[in-house]
Formats: sequence, structure tokens, C-alpha cells
Amino acid sequence: MNPVATSPMALPVNPTLSQRFAVLERGQKMRLAAGLAVIVAVILGALLMNNKTEWRVLFSGLSDKDGGAIVAQLTQMQVPYQYTEGGGAILVPADKVHDTRLRLASQGLPKGSVTGFELMENSRFGATQFQERVNFQRGLEGELTRSIQALSSVQSARVHLALPQQNGFFREQQKPSASVLLSLYPGRILDRAQIAGIVHLVSSSVPEMKPEAVSIVDDTGKLLSQSPDGAAGQDGIDTQQLKYVQQIEAQYRQRILDILEPVVGKGNVQAQVTADLDFSESEQTSETHTPNQAPDTGAVRSQQTLESTNPGPAGPSGIPGAVSNQPPGPNAAPINAAVQPLAPGVPQSLARAQGQAAAPVSTRKESVVNYEVDKTVRVVRAARGAIRRLSAAVVVNQRTQTDARGNVAPVPLTQQQVDQMTALVRESIGFNVDRGDSVNLMNAPFVVDAKADESLAFWQQPAVQELARDLAWPVGAVLLALVVLFGVIRPVLKAMQAPPAPQLDALLDEDLELGSPEPIKKGPRIQERQLEEARKLARENPAAVAGIVKNWIGSNKDEMSLLAQNPNAVVG
Repeated sequence: MNPVATSPMALPVNPTLSQRFAVLERGQKMRLAAGLAVIVAVILGALLMNNKTEWRVLFSGLSDKDGGAIVAQLTQMQVPYQYTEGGGAILVPADKVHDTRLRLASQGLPKGSVTGFELMENSRFGATQFQERVNFQRGLEGELTRSIQALSSVQSARVHLALPQQNGFFREQQKPSASVLLSLYPGRILDRAQIAGIVHLVSSSVPEMKPEAVSIVDDTGKLLSQSPDGAAGQDGIDTQQLKYVQQIEAQYRQRILDILEPVVGKGNVQAQVTADLDFSESEQTSETHTPNQAPDTGAVRSQQTLESTNPGPAGPSGIPGAVSNQPPGPNAAPINAAVQPLAPGVPQSLARAQGQAAAPVSTRKESVVNYEVDKTVRVVRAARGAIRRLSAAVVVNQRTQTDARGNVAPVPLTQQQVDQMTALVRESIGFNVDRGDSVNLMNAPFVVDAKADESLAFWQQPAVQELARDLAWPVGAVLLALVVLFGVIRPVLKAMQAPPAPQLDALLDEDLELGSPEPIKKGPRIQERQLEEARKLARENPAAVAGIVKNWIGSNKDEMSLLAQNPNAVVG
């Protein structure tokens, strides 16, 4: 039987971790140590990042005196603090912000803070009326300042009130006014609604103060407020009216784009609309009377009838002569006067001539009828912002056509198509000839600017770059840990594992001699016998098997790879 060579690097049946580490080569040991060091560094970095102190602003915009007093008090309170770049703010840990503010407030810090109506609590005995009025005005200004500084966009504010002293002997009292100075945070702006809110906040806090008496100015000296009735600003232009004109023009422009883009394609049409609006106020009153109707059909409003009869004096009567010129005799009472009948055949005129003539009677009759007269009174008030004239300019891009050679050339629209598009534009904007509207449509090729088409790539956009900077550290740490784990540690751990039992089929017959030879038997029992002997040898002397396997690694790599593919062939 040939002796089996044993290797000093062979592992026992159940190797420990130190034994597995001992059989590694020097390079493997260095890679394992480096991988473990990297993993420990990543873990420590993550722990430090999680345990990093979060700092919050305690106070900002302090004067040097208040800042020094607050720093001295923080040192005495043993509260850690930091300064921002430039020393504009004092930072403390986030979990101590509110507690520190309360403790400093109990010490009266910062002293430069806004003072409100607490001034009235410390009023002295014997203060004059003027001092009390000044303290009240200061307190009101401080309260308004606090309210305005509560806005998220306002960094600081100052409020000045002009409160005239009222006098009952004046017929017209002076009205109060206010001015507000705002300092906004960098990058913040106030919209029109917020400015109007500040104006009404101040005007509602002071009796008899109107909103137009409040002026708001920012730290650059720009006037932010304007009168609510839309008065013109310093440049003489009413911003409300200008904004309304821009809205009207944008509305008509969008109508043109909506009607033409489905025909020529998106981006192939450009339109501009100019609107002339009338913002003047006018009122027209007209009174119209209808012709008089017939008397029988008209409505009688009033009717008055006057009828009078006046008897006149008796004139001369009888036959001219001496008798007729004599004065008349005494009048006889009519009731006692005897009526003498006329003789038959005597005419009335003769009887009047013979006797005294009858007295004349004057009769007057007046009738006044008033009919209702139909009239119409019409009052027309012209609305502000009425459209006086519209002008539209439209440019349509020419179509492109590819010829047989592959060249792309622009193709203009026909005159019929231009006329049809012009008609569409007129209908979309409500074209009015009496108003003097005009529409001009032009068909021309668009010139494409190469620089205008160049857009930033996805990775060059600022938002993506900022996100990448935020995720660079955690993603890089994870990738580094994976590289170390799969590139260094995992191969080393595989090398430290015990080698599998090799397959000793035919090679054991050449290297080992077990007992006396047995007669050769035909069939598969010979192979089974050899496999059983190889398993027995592997169980009794694993070091010898390990030495044989090591020799195989140096002599026959192909057989070793086959053995690695079927490790359970021997011990299975």
C-alpha cells in the first residue's frame, strides 16, 4: 500500500473560525481586514449622521448688545449654541428652543423686542394726559407690529400711527393715518391679497381710519399699497385696469389659438390681440313722449267744467220819442206783477217795442279735460371697461413638403385657406365692423432658433442635481457596503469553508492498497465495493484525503472542477 502524503494546511472535520482564518493566504487576510474596516466605518458614519444635533434659530436680527447678553445667559445656563454665517442668528439644539426662549424671556431678553400694551401696566402715578396718550399710541403700534410679524413672509415690521387729537369745536375733524415698513425674508414676496389684508388689519384697529389712509412700504422703499378704488399709482397707470386689459387680450388670444391649432397644428400659429377699453363712467337720460291719442280713446287724468249766467241791465225800449226817453218806472215785484197776455196776432217784437224791453242775460261755459300723456324716461349707464376696438394679428406657419429627392421645402397656403382662417378668427373674437375692429392674418415660414430648442438634459436640471447631492452620501455608502460584502468578504468566507469530500472513484485504486487482493468480479459490484472503501477511508483519515485533494489541485484542475460540481458523490 502506498503511503498517503498529508498537508499541514489541511482542516479538521469541524474547523473553527481561527483555523479557517489561519489557512488563508496573506492577500486574502488583507482583503478581509480591509472589508471589515470599511463596514465598520460605514456603520459608524451612519450612526453619527443619525445622532447629529439638529440646530434651530433661537433669535435673529439682534443688536450687538442683546446678542452679547443672550450669549452670556446661554453660557450660564450651559446651553450649547452656534452662530450662523455672518452672525445674523443664534442657533441652539432643536429640543431646547422653546425652553430657552421662555427662560430668556423671564430675564427680559432680548430687550430690543417689540413692546405692546404692557406699557400701560407700568404707568406711573401722576402721569400727564399727554404721556398716557403717547404710551397708548406706542402700545397700539407694538401690538400691530406683532400681528404683522406673525405672517410667514415678514421678517420684521414697524408701524407708525398718526392719531390727531379730536376737538369738538372743529367742524371737520382730522382723520388718522398709518404707515407700515416691512422687511421680508429673502426670496419672499407679498401678493395683492396679503397686502390688502395688512391694510385692513391696521385700518380696523384704529377708530375712524379708512383703508386708503394706510401706506405700506418695503425695505427698498417701494410702495406696496394702493387705494382700493383703483387709483393710479406713481407712474400714472392704474394697475387694476392694466391687469384687466391683459386678461382680456389673453382671453381673445387663446380663442384664436384654440380655433386654429387643430387645423395647422400646435406651435404653428402665433397670435396677438390688442384691446382698447373704455374705463370712463357715463350716464345718459332720455325722455320720449308718444303722440296724443283721440279724445275718445285717451285716458282722462282730470276734467273740470265751469258754467255761469249773469243778467245784464235793461236797455231803452219803446217807440223813439219823448215817452221812450223818460226814465223807467218803479219795478214791480215779479210775484205781484200781473202778467198781461198778448193779444192774438200781435208779434213778440212789437210787444217788446210797445212795452218795456226784457233784460239781457250773459252765459259762460268752460270745460277743461286733461288726458294722460305717454312718456318714457330711459337712463343708460355705460359700464366701465367696455371694449371700444379690437385688433388681432395672426401668423400661420407654412406647411412642409418633401420632394422626390428628399428635400424639405415650405408650401404656402392658398388664398382660399387664408380667407377661411381669417373668417374663423373674426368669428372667434366677435368681429364688429361698426366698432372698427381689424384682423390681419399672414402665412409665413417660421424661423426656428437652434439655441431655443436646446433644453437642459434631465441630469442637468437644478432640481435633479440638488436631489442627487442629497442622496449621494446614503446611496454611496450602501453601494460601497455592497461592493465590500460581495467583492471581498463573500469570497474570503467561501475560501474559509471546509473543502467538500472528493470523489475517489478510480484514483484510489492507483494510490491505495487495502488488504489482500480479491478476485475480480464482473458487473457493477466492483464499483460499489470501491466506493464503499473510499467512503470508509474518508471517515477514518480525513487528513489523508485532504492531502490527496490538494495534490489534485496542483496536478489536474479539470478533475478538481468535476469534483466541485458533485461534492456528495463520496460521502453522500
